[in-house]
Amino acid sequence: MALSLRQKQLDAVVRMLNLNHPVISGGTADEEVYKVLVYDNFCRDLLAPLIRVNDLRKHGITLYLGIDKERQNVPDVPAIYFVRPVQSNIQRIIVDASRGMYEAFHLNFSSSLPRPLLEELATGTLKSDSLQRIAKVYDQYLDFVTLENGMFSLAQPLSYVQLNDPAAQDQDVEAVVESIANGLFSVLATLGVVPVIRCARGGPAEMVAGVLDSRIRDHLVSRNNLFTEAGHMGSSFQRPVLCLFDRNFELSVAVQHVWSYRPLVHDVLNMRLNRVNVQTDGKRIPYELDDGDSFWVANGNAVFPQVAQEVEVRLSRYKQDIEEISKKTGANAEDFDDNELMGSTTALKKATGSLPELIERKKIIDKHTTVASALLGEIKNRSLDSFCSIEDEMLSKGSVDKGLIAHLKGKGTKEDKLRLAVVYLLAVETTPPAELEAVEAALRESEVDPSAFLYVKRIKSLNVSLSSAQAASKSNLGVWGGQFYEQALSSITAGVKNLLSGGRQAALTRVVDALMEGKPSPETDSYLVFDPRAPKGSAGAASVSKGPFKEAIVFMIGGGNYLEYGSLQEFAQRQQPTKNIIYGTTEILSGKDFIDQLAVLGRKMGVGGSTSASSSS
Repeated sequence: MALSLRQKQLDAVVRMLNLNHPVISGGTADEEVYKVLVYDNFCRDLLAPLIRVNDLRKHGITLYLGIDKERQNVPDVPAIYFVRPVQSNIQRIIVDASRGMYEAFHLNFSSSLPRPLLEELATGTLKSDSLQRIAKVYDQYLDFVTLENGMFSLAQPLSYVQLNDPAAQDQDVEAVVESIANGLFSVLATLGVVPVIRCARGGPAEMVAGVLDSRIRDHLVSRNNLFTEAGHMGSSFQRPVLCLFDRNFELSVAVQHVWSYRPLVHDVLNMRLNRVNVQTDGKRIPYELDDGDSFWVANGNAVFPQVAQEVEVRLSRYKQDIEEISKKTGANAEDFDDNELMGSTTALKKATGSLPELIERKKIIDKHTTVASALLGEIKNRSLDSFCSIEDEMLSKGSVDKGLIAHLKGKGTKEDKLRLAVVYLLAVETTPPAELEAVEAALRESEVDPSAFLYVKRIKSLNVSLSSAQAASKSNLGVWGGQFYEQALSSITAGVKNLLSGGRQAALTRVVDALMEGKPSPETDSYLVFDPRAPKGSAGAASVSKGPFKEAIVFMIGGGNYLEYGSLQEFAQRQQPTKNIIYGTTEILSGKDFIDQLAVLGRKMGVGGSTSASSSS
């Protein structure tokens, strides 16, 4: 059975909207019950790509409001609270209950409510004599945002900075690792599966794997086991593999310019939560780009010129269909005898019945014509095709392009030039001092804040001097900064020369393939195995848990992107039989977003430029 994270999360949300009563597929538990939905910012973003306003109304939601907003009392209506289990939300719920704002409070927390907060809720409502208003309290384990059928984000910002800050304290790193493990636990609980966990030795991936393994083991022996159903699906059920990666595994993919439609829209038009705002005739028009858009699904991984061509093809096909209908409906009925008239009437009914589908097709065509036009304008203004081309060449050949300095002085925003310079550092194994100075001079000439560039340059230089520390303990949080220096560039230099375009297979995709196949491979032989269902310390657990696997959850710690997602989806579709891969990350980042995090680290390390330098032109 294929993993369907989006559908399972939607089912859980619909059940919650119906006061956690079972819901018949396509219906509601009780359409006569009118309710208020109260959410915090995180849960609002969780719901945004999952369910539309009209769908909320179908489930009896008449009002939907933020928990931190001023709200009027509606004392005769039950309220559904969907919030994160944090103290500020608990305090607000206590205040709302004491004021008798709603008839009953159905409290739903996005993840497990810690016992101290549960006790605080009980104490607060008892003191205000409002405990009777609390109808139910639920742990929903929905602490993640599902963007597409095979893609999710934990929406945990700045995780790359937090995990790679040389000055990070033990408790800071532990908190981030714990938060990531909790988010992944929610994903697995929603899917109802206990995976085999694979990760490289050392760094954030191993730490998250260890915490997650312990969390699942503890839960499996509890009375309310969320994984019981999946554990009794019979011998035909095969567990998935959860592959954990650190962003330093392949940095270039997070920085480089892209030429495929989906990542290009995200990078250039700032798509967020499947929505993009496009400037048209002086107005900003919002468009939804998700699994409900057939054109988006079919062409998300296509390069931009193919997308533009496909828009033309679909528009031409639409015009032909409209002409056919016009011919059938525009004829004079007086020219037909009875039999011909009957046939004409049948054709007319058929043509009229196809009108809604044609209207929907036209909306999609108009939407993508507008989006493609906006992209084309940015591509021309910033010479994005040239940036893609030169970066592709450097990453594939491992050598500098002759036009590098000219590009750094030519068209493009400051971020474009900075990203190109960082790709140069990552692509070329040995950078001559004179060449480096020329690149830095070009950045200065363009008034670019060089913090991100200098940070990667510094890390790269430290790679050699710290190589002797490779055997150091990877589990000691006290030397976290040192661990980062040890691991970062050794993994970077191994992976940066792999790119998606030109038929090459990304390093991430190649390693995932090896982990799913379970065959010996130099790239994965050293990867650790965590099997929460195996007895702890079992010597045979590793051999039993190495695959092959039909399904995988690939998770990138420190920020992911649509380029990696598209590469994994294309790989999965090429397999016979087709494999099922879900891609997740701590947060979805554009190239600019990730460069900004590198710049923060550069300034923290003391190698940054002036903080007043603007990052865009």
